[in-house]
Formats: sequence, structure tokens, C-alpha cells
Amino acid sequence: MNTTRRSAAESPFVTFNKPAARDGQKVWKLVKDSGVLDVNSAYSYIMLCDYFADTCLVARADNGELAGFVTAYIPPNRQDTLFVWQIAVSRSYRGYGLGLNMLLEVLEREACREVRYLEATISPSNQASRALFRRLSDQLATKIRVSEGYTAELFPTEGSHEDEELFRIGPFNVTAQ
Repeated sequence: MNTTRRSAAESPFVTFNKPAARDGQKVWKLVKDSGVLDVNSAYSYIMLCDYFADTCLVARADNGELAGFVTAYIPPNRQDTLFVWQIAVSRSYRGYGLGLNMLLEVLEREACREVRYLEATISPSNQASRALFRRLSDQLATKIRVSEGYTAELFPTEGSHEDEELFRIGPFNVTAQ
């Protein structure tokens, strides 16, 4: 499904698409350029864009530039939950509500018909993501719970990684189109 949305007044048009394997390298580059997200292997982004296309999304500007993306999946044995692994908006497209609209677009997909909860882990210093998921909770008129997610000692980065708190939004009901 391709959807064109204007994120907010005076914002650029973007088209929301299911990604394909060829989008993985652009997603990897946007993660790297974000300066905030953990950069994983390019291979992982290629696989996410290929194997999890129904729950991932790429947003393209009318000039073809990657404006943003969402990588997410439905965990095995938890068909009521969408776990958002990463979300990013290119610096050129920030401030238009694109992040919120990308999340809503994924939730409206047929693949998310049974989803009633959305989860993500977020570090305390990532204020932009924390605010985004609070806005999503408000938009869906539901609760958000924050609990312990992954503690810093789980990461092999010798103390340079923060704790990741688990944000759980729901229950909600978004009608798949």
C-alpha cells in the first residue's frame, strides 16, 4: 500500500511505502546520520526491509529522498503487540509530525489488525522518541506504561550504553484499511 500524506500544514508531501530489500542501505545511512540511534549492520536493515515489510515503513519525499522510516515487527506468540525497533526522520523533514504519522500508518495496515499494544525501548536521553511515543498514546487515547526494559549491563559497550526503558502503549483499537 502506498499512501501520500501531508504531515502538517506547510509540510512536504511524503509517500509511505512498504520497504524492499533495496531500501535497507538507505535506512542504515539514515540511522548512521541520526547520531542518536544504535547503528546495526546494514544486513539487519536489509533483512528487516525484506522479511518484515508488512510492519516496517519507508517515507519518501516527492524528490525520492528517504524522509523517514519505521522498523517494527510483531513478536512471535504476541499477535496483539507491535514492537517498534527503530524510527527516524531525516533532519530535513523534522517538525512536521512525520514520526507520528508513520506510526499511525503502520498500525492501520492489515498486518496489524490484531495489534492492541505498541512497545518500544527508549533510553532516558532520547527525549525526542519519548515525546513521540507520548504523543502517540495521546492520539490513540490510551495509556502509556514505562517499565524496566534492557539494563545497560546487557550491552557489550563497556558502560557506554544507557538503560533502555520499555514503553508500552495500549490497549487501543486501530481499524486496518
